[in-house]
Amino acid sequence: MNSLRNLHRAFAVSLLLVLLGGLVTGAEEGGGTVTLLTIDGAIGPASSDYVVRGIEEAEENGARLVVLAMDTPGGLDSAMRDIIKAILNSSVPVATYVSPSGSRAASAGTYILYASHVAAMAPATNLGAATPVQIGGSPPAEKPETSDKEEDETNSGSTPEPSTAMERKSINDAVAYIRGLAEMRGRNADWAEQAVREAVSLSAEEAVELNVVDMVADNLGDLLQQLDGRTVEVMGNEVTLATAGLVTERIDPDWRTRLLDSITNPNVAYLLMLIGIYGLLFEGYNPGAIVPGVVGAICLLLALYAFQVLSVNYAGLGLILLGIVLMITEIFVPSFGALGIGGIIAFVIGSIILIDTDVPGFGIDRTLIGTMAVVGGGLTMAIIWFAVRARQMPVVTGQQELIGAIAEAVSDFDGNGTVFVHGENWTANSSDPIRNGDAVKITAVKGLQLDVELHTGGNS
Repeated sequence: MNSLRNLHRAFAVSLLLVLLGGLVTGAEEGGGTVTLLTIDGAIGPASSDYVVRGIEEAEENGARLVVLAMDTPGGLDSAMRDIIKAILNSSVPVATYVSPSGSRAASAGTYILYASHVAAMAPATNLGAATPVQIGGSPPAEKPETSDKEEDETNSGSTPEPSTAMERKSINDAVAYIRGLAEMRGRNADWAEQAVREAVSLSAEEAVELNVVDMVADNLGDLLQQLDGRTVEVMGNEVTLATAGLVTERIDPDWRTRLLDSITNPNVAYLLMLIGIYGLLFEGYNPGAIVPGVVGAICLLLALYAFQVLSVNYAGLGLILLGIVLMITEIFVPSFGALGIGGIIAFVIGSIILIDTDVPGFGIDRTLIGTMAVVGGGLTMAIIWFAVRARQMPVVTGQQELIGAIAEAVSDFDGNGTVFVHGENWTANSSDPIRNGDAVKITAVKGLQLDVELHTGGNS
């Protein structure tokens, strides 16, 4: 009898534990958050740092889903690959959402869409044009002469091939990369290859029809509603999304991301470099000033960090340095413009080719280059003007300055005597009799003796 009671008690306790476990599981499934990240503009080092850290924070906080709202014209390849690595290795599903309406996911944005667990777009958005910019921006190669018939047959149903080995290498690498992402997510790999080779684009509705993206959503709420109950593969495991009723937690860029974004802006990096170079030069020409050297060193180090993550043409950097050195040299070795004008030309050419990329948002503003060139040219012209003016001015120091000066006799003399000029007493020689207090004019300087004559203008 006691055994039967113990059995009943054990069964009741087990049933209670099962019910409690079900309640806890249901509470966990019903809770959770959606982490919202945003990319608005060109994708660079700051964007990748922000997204990578945002995904890590979502994992730490136990978020159910990361939504990456994106509107980008493209960006740097290295930054794009960092973001894709973070998405592929995320334990939290990532849904990339091209929004709001009117946005685009061009170039690097297309790769990120293909890498995401869920790819969604708002109405009136587009994606594509994923050709690497070094390929798309290069001039077409010269073709051998062919007949019209041969040209028609060649162009029929084919895409122009890259003209150089480097272009072929870059474009084939990009094709293999995006096809791999498409096959992993079960999306249209053939169209992905077209987007790279032919720079084609698609609207949101066409992208859904061609299995390039998964859905079109009017807004974030509509997106979460459509995702509820959808199954995605996350790191080899199937995960069913439960997005109904989830709270959205937006992560905005912090001070670190904003600082990195400012520093890696090519225009800011360019100005930091110039301030650094001029600061160190001024410190070198005025040792002990301290402030120019400290400010220059800090700015130059920040600029070098920015150039490390940007695509910099070091020939351009060398021309800028040469131009600045030539303009500074004009101060100490007046060449009546030869060094200064040569420096301005080198400075402008170097500034134009400094950032070796055509990625939107990662070029130096031509207006800024022109302004800095005008400032440098103005300083050079001012130096030349002061040099010419200085050559035309009378001598104001040394023995040559004494010739023609008016002195005062401090004693009577006929021959040798003493005169006072410029705060000093000098031995003087005169063929005229001189009285104390007479004004005399210096006609020559012979060592430490002055030749003087009576000044007809009267006493000084």
